Amino acid sequence: MRLFQTLRFKLTLTYLLFIVTPFIISAFALPYYIQGLLSNETQKLTSGTINALSRNIETYLDDLDRLTTSPYLSDDVMTALKIKANNRYETANDYTRLKTDRALSGTLPNYLINTRPDILSTLIIPKNGPAYITGKFDMSLNNDFRFQDEDWYREALEADGKAVFIGSHPQNYVTKNQVSQVFSVARLIKDPDTRRPLAVILADADKKLLEKIMKDVSFNVSSTVVILDQDQKVLYANHPLSHELQEGLASSKTKEAFESASYTGVSRQISPADWRIVVFLSKEELKSKVRWIYVIAFLLSAGALLVTFAVFLYFSRWIVKPFKKMNQIMNKVKKGDMSERFVARGRDEIAQLGFSLNNMISRLDELINEEYRSKLAHQKAEYRALQSQIQPHFLYNTLNGFIGLNRQGRSKELEKAILSLSSMMRYSLENNQESTIESEFQFLEKYGLLQQMRFQEKLTVHIRYDEALALVSIPKLLIQPLVENAIIHGIEPDGKDNLLTVTAEAEWIEGRRYAVIRIQDDGIGFDTQASSTSSQVGLANVKARLRMHAPEARLRIESRLGAGTTILIEIPIGE
Repeated sequence: MRLFQTLRFKLTLTYLLFIVTPFIISAFALPYYIQGLLSNETQKLTSGTINALSRNIETYLDDLDRLTTSPYLSDDVMTALKIKANNRYETANDYTRLKTDRALSGTLPNYLINTRPDILSTLIIPKNGPAYITGKFDMSLNNDFRFQDEDWYREALEADGKAVFIGSHPQNYVTKNQVSQVFSVARLIKDPDTRRPLAVILADADKKLLEKIMKDVSFNVSSTVVILDQDQKVLYANHPLSHELQEGLASSKTKEAFESASYTGVSRQISPADWRIVVFLSKEELKSKVRWIYVIAFLLSAGALLVTFAVFLYFSRWIVKPFKKMNQIMNKVKKGDMSERFVARGRDEIAQLGFSLNNMISRLDELINEEYRSKLAHQKAEYRALQSQIQPHFLYNTLNGFIGLNRQGRSKELEKAILSLSSMMRYSLENNQESTIESEFQFLEKYGLLQQMRFQEKLTVHIRYDEALALVSIPKLLIQPLVENAIIHGIEPDGKDNLLTVTAEAEWIEGRRYAVIRIQDDGIGFDTQASSTSSQVGLANVKARLRMHAPEARLRIESRLGAGTTILIEIPIGE
């Protein structure tokens, strides 16, 4: 959170908002707008081209449609079809037969001559008798071919006189065929008077005319053009269709414009057939047309940003660096280091602030040195006085214990007690005011041994500490006065056997780690509200020394009459 409040952060934020952001927006928004504009124009151009293509194909389909209605325009053809349908051909005279055959095989070519060159032939299949074909090339029918089994024949019958548009299919009913695939229009010819079926007419066009129509068509990007028949089967495709394009064809049936991962699709319906023309435009090429705009915009923006960034770095260092240096100096001052000074350059406001800072540090150093020397001398004197207050009091009580052992004639125990006291005196007379929990608890073990020899079975002492706290620093002889008070004022006046426990454990209190020392006895206890001068000597000493050692340390007493006493010392320690 402190980072967000710094001067450098505020300058950086201002730079990003008012310089970098406009450059980024201009570098990407403008090319994106141009790309969208080109994409829309390409789609409009594509849409217009598709409309022209569809109208061209519709013209061919219209010619085929009109060609299938040509029998209705000739009375000779209609008469011949009626003769065939009424089974009068076999019983007719030779002239009638000749006239019938000539009408069916010779009249329709006159209509075919005036059609487009790619419309190849017409085929009439009378209700009875053989079929007749007329074409622009030398064509002959396969005599064994069964037209009634073809799907387009059945569709023409079901349409009942309406035009049926047939997709790509082989012209397998013609022998020596020069064209492999055709598309056609079929129609059922009916008697105008009786509405009875007379024949089915089929007009064929070469499928290659689709290639001719598409050959001269080009778009401004790579494209794939597909023509689908009414059954969604591919009539024509100028390129092989990938799996992605095949999936896109399904969308073309319901949408005139659609998107895929790599292509933009445009679709139009071809009337009067339920055919559809679909064009897929490459998105990659659309993007490549504006890629150079992105490159130029990026280079210009990057160059401008580099220049402005260099200027920003220079001015931010010029402004921020002096304040940062002052802050470092002040942090050292807070830690007690008054040796460093700010080196000011120039005579501007920052330099004047630096001069003032140096003067303040010099004056502060003088005042602190004077105060520190005075307070240190006073504190050392007070600390020694507090510690010396412990030793006579402790010796007085211990020697009283020795007198008791001597009167009881327990000389061996007295000798052992004297040796323990000797070790304790050596520890207490060492020229240092600080100790560790490990050393202090070893001292307490010897002290507890002396007290157990004195009280025998009446007193049991348990002393233990957490090994992780062994090296934690505490004032020397901090705990012993509290243990002594527990024995003299809590256990000795009690008439029963007593237990004294001294422990040191690490505990987390309010999110901080503490060394917690407990002195607990089950003696007579006392009223914490009442004050006894004799029992408060050691306690007051401990509180004063603990406060001088660690100002954040706490000492708490919990006691009730007849229920014992617990003293808690909580000393904060590092993790």
